[in-house]
Amino acid sequence: MQKISVNAGFTCPNRDGKISTLGCSYCNNSAFNPSYCTPEKSITQQITEGIEFHTNRYRRAEKYVVYFQAFSNTYAPIPVLREKYEEALSHPGVIGLTIGTRPDCVNTGILNYLEQLSKGKFITLEYGVESCYDASLLRINRGHTFEQSIFAITETAKRGINTVVHLIFGLPGETSGQMLHSAEIISQLPVNSIKLHQLQIIRDTPMALQYRAKPEDFHFFSLEEYIDFIIDFTERLNPAVMIERFSAEVPPRFLEAGGFGLLRTDQILQKIEKRMDERNAWQGRLYKELPRSDSEF
Repeated sequence: MQKISVNAGFTCPNRDGKISTLGCSYCNNSAFNPSYCTPEKSITQQITEGIEFHTNRYRRAEKYVVYFQAFSNTYAPIPVLREKYEEALSHPGVIGLTIGTRPDCVNTGILNYLEQLSKGKFITLEYGVESCYDASLLRINRGHTFEQSIFAITETAKRGINTVVHLIFGLPGETSGQMLHSAEIISQLPVNSIKLHQLQIIRDTPMALQYRAKPEDFHFFSLEEYIDFIIDFTERLNPAVMIERFSAEVPPRFLEAGGFGLLRTDQILQKIEKRMDERNAWQGRLYKELPRSDSEF
């Protein structure tokens, strides 16, 4: 099975003026959008070209999950969502959707529609949570609170929809203790999977300007630091939560600071696994189920 990204032409309330026009300070969608993904093409054409791209790069898969990746992919009226999602699901070989969005871009109506859709197809909602701390969310101009993340995750899980959260490690102002405590906070939520990213400064973003003006405000993990930190985090994480990725990468032409050279995510994963063996570490070794009141939501 292969995941195929598409750009369905959605925008974001943090860009269209509903919340802000500046966007999240770290965000440049061009840094992770495959070359075949442009909203000028139909979703059907993007899927067809995506299958060809992945077949040439890897091999032809038997089934496909379409990844609505760019911007906020639930930020539209339900009839618009239905048109776009169901066009993707009608493509031969497509068995489901992964829908990337923000916690403040879902409501009861959208979640009820996705619940119905998930009864016949594999549906995943990926939420850009990014941080468990409102001070960090404000600093990166995220435009929502962590309480909104809790609501979105909880309501999604109630409907039996697969739920994924993204976290960024190394945001300015967050301590190592806070980042590690995020494992305990997320572990108390009904999350199926998590994607972990080290902070990277992407060119042509507000954060890149902030970094140039005050580089002392930023601390970037060295590779060895990050490997040990991520193992510490993993040991505190509920073992029922699947870790889909441990690190992030962008094409070098977009990277201002914060990467790990030419190492790819699979190579970093190998180093993490090797270090876990050396430390006799495993996911959930230090996990403790906490009362909700202790989770500092």
